[in-house]
Amino acid sequence: MIENKTHQWLKWAREIQELSQTGLAFAVTKYEKERYTRLLEITAEIVEHHTQLEKEAVKKVLMEQPGYATPKIDVRAAVIKDDKILLVQERSDKRWALPGGWADVGDIPSQVAIRETKEESGFDVKPAKVIGVYDANRMGGQLELFHAFKIVFLCELLGGEATISDETQDVNFFSFDELPPLSLNRTNDKHIKEILAHLKEPQRPTYFD
Repeated sequence: MIENKTHQWLKWAREIQELSQTGLAFAVTKYEKERYTRLLEITAEIVEHHTQLEKEAVKKVLMEQPGYATPKIDVRAAVIKDDKILLVQERSDKRWALPGGWADVGDIPSQVAIRETKEESGFDVKPAKVIGVYDANRMGGQLELFHAFKIVFLCELLGGEATISDETQDVNFFSFDELPPLSLNRTNDKHIKEILAHLKEPQRPTYFD
């Protein structure tokens, strides 16, 4: 079993956020709504204390989360060309990752891989198999505020050309033994090793945490 990397303060913040978000979804009285809103404020205060994020900005994000609290889904695409893997350079941290992003409500997972790859890299792809389903808590790197699962698809390259986006500032294919610095909360060595293993062993079963 891989060690859960989540800091204790983030575990507490997530649990309080989950309770308050779910509580707000079912709250009836004004008192209930005020109480659960205060719990969200406490969550924002915890995050502000341990990060560089401002309380009001965190609270705004938390208040925008609708309904019963569940993990978010991050979908990534592994695209291979001439034994090289497609990576995009993130504007936010200047590091590299598999193209991908959050699934929206109503999305089919494979469609997220197609859409995000096109938007972030300019390439058209077709998902062929699921490489793995990962718990983001167990990946290393900077953790997101919300608990998340990550799905990595192995995709067939159909066409298109390298194009940057509002979120990406460079697009390129890299040899597996000459990878640039990775944006670890998006893509890490474990994902890369598992992708390479599937290329060498096409019948390899899907990895899951």
